Amino acid sequence: MLKALGLSILCFSILMPFSIVGQVQQVKNLPDTDEINSKIRAEGMEHSHIMHTMHYLTDVYGPRLTGSPNLKAAGEWAIKEMTSWGFENGHLEPWNFGHVGWTNEYLTAHIISPVKTAVEVRALAWSPSTNGAVRAESYNMILPERPTQDEFTAYLNSVAAKVKGRVVFVGKYVDVKINLNPSPRRQDDNAVKQRYNPDNPNAGQGGFGGNRRGQQQAPDPTKLTARQMGEQVDAFLLANGAAVRVMDTVETLATVDHGQIRAFNNRTYDPNKIVPTVVMRHEDYGRIVRILADGTPVTMEFNIVNHIYPEGTTVYNTIAEIPGTDKKDEVVMLGGHLDSWHSSTGATDNAIGCAVMMEAARILKAIGVKPRRTIRVALWSGEEEGLLGSKAYVAQHFGTAENPKPEFFKFDGYFNIDDGTGRARGASVFGPPEAASIVRAAFAPFEDLGLEGALPTNSRRSGGTDSTSFNEAGLPGIGMNQDPIEYNQYTWHTSLDSYEHIIEDDVKKSAVEIAAAVYQLAMRDEMLPRFSKDQMPAPTPPPGQQQRPGATTARPAADRSRR
Repeated sequence: MLKALGLSILCFSILMPFSIVGQVQQVKNLPDTDEINSKIRAEGMEHSHIMHTMHYLTDVYGPRLTGSPNLKAAGEWAIKEMTSWGFENGHLEPWNFGHVGWTNEYLTAHIISPVKTAVEVRALAWSPSTNGAVRAESYNMILPERPTQDEFTAYLNSVAAKVKGRVVFVGKYVDVKINLNPSPRRQDDNAVKQRYNPDNPNAGQGGFGGNRRGQQQAPDPTKLTARQMGEQVDAFLLANGAAVRVMDTVETLATVDHGQIRAFNNRTYDPNKIVPTVVMRHEDYGRIVRILADGTPVTMEFNIVNHIYPEGTTVYNTIAEIPGTDKKDEVVMLGGHLDSWHSSTGATDNAIGCAVMMEAARILKAIGVKPRRTIRVALWSGEEEGLLGSKAYVAQHFGTAENPKPEFFKFDGYFNIDDGTGRARGASVFGPPEAASIVRAAFAPFEDLGLEGALPTNSRRSGGTDSTSFNEAGLPGIGMNQDPIEYNQYTWHTSLDSYEHIIEDDVKKSAVEIAAAVYQLAMRDEMLPRFSKDQMPAPTPPPGQQQRPGATTARPAADRSRR
């Protein structure tokens, strides 16, 4: 999932309270709603395919880095699986990623002296291989803090001779404190009820908001930014013949806990522009730089084999459908992103989101419903690099409120799940209050499973997850909120993000709830209400321009190319 530092959930608009009685009645008037919901529960809880799907998406096809053969193979397998369930029109839809594909095939890392031991690392994505096994002495390059360009140039010149042929540990040691007060793994039930209560004047608050980074101080134009320094360090190490660059995993994200590795990507996506680079577990990084600080030489050995795939410039979204009947030209969509980072097999981010959405649609097919509208499952690619796959799909099929394509007017809503293994607790719905009230009414029969409702948002800011690609276009994106479990602190993009961290009961419940809501939208006489032309919020302005007063914001996209 693409998230900002601190990970926040979609910010909900706080709009005037409204009655949902009419919308509840609309749902109750659908044919055999109670009976359908009972069948959905039974199929989803007693005959689930989720863990089977998870096994293939993680154990067999993980990790699934954008542009890699694994990602395409996972999409092909998902199409085959959904076709076996009776889905139709299964296919891969291409879009232009613009960068080569990359995978790490082999990696060893050892201290050779003064002790002999293996250390835990991951290759930085889109970094080059070593030329076989490389053995070299180590050097800790401690960068100055917020230097001017002249100060930084002088520093680089002073250490140029020290990096040639060396394993360079870039960055000083950072003391990561033991967290004595970890965040709760479940949301408080009463707090969730209040957050999704439309009659609560503070609805949408209670611990989740938009940009948690708060007010950002204006940068000093005389000082280099971290990104500018990083770009210059890349070029400096390459020009001065460093053998290997080592990053502490805390450099990739400040919220890292002990024992994890988070490895992202070379910001240029061009392996020719950096030296072989790894991200090291914080405990190993600390051990080595402390030994170096004693004045004791440390010899390391690395053997890194990475592979480049030129064909990875074309990437694919995975699509399959349950065709509708009398309203088959109208579409209800559900999905999640299939791509992942490569530190582990991408289970909680976001194979499980894909498995839940595939399962929700499978449940409906298995119980024999005949939806009026077409139900379309979409498994996105390129989410981790900036929601690229879903943005490409929306642009190709729907356009925007300002420049709509014909399919724009036939689109009902898109359900998205992307916050790990925790059970669904509520949703944000882009649109007027009436749209959220319809979704809330569809969720109402599942309050016993912990699902508390839905609130409207009027933000067209994209970032964080794929539902916001639809919001940005002025379409009803429905983003699910979940219990955090281990996600924010332990599994998000880390070496711990594996099959073992899935809670089967939670994800079964989420699939049941979403299946029921998708069914309701697929069967209603009318599509979800939308903002009228004169009520449609303005598109989010480019960075540096002021947003329209009153618009709420979605969680901002993180910079995945942080080095």
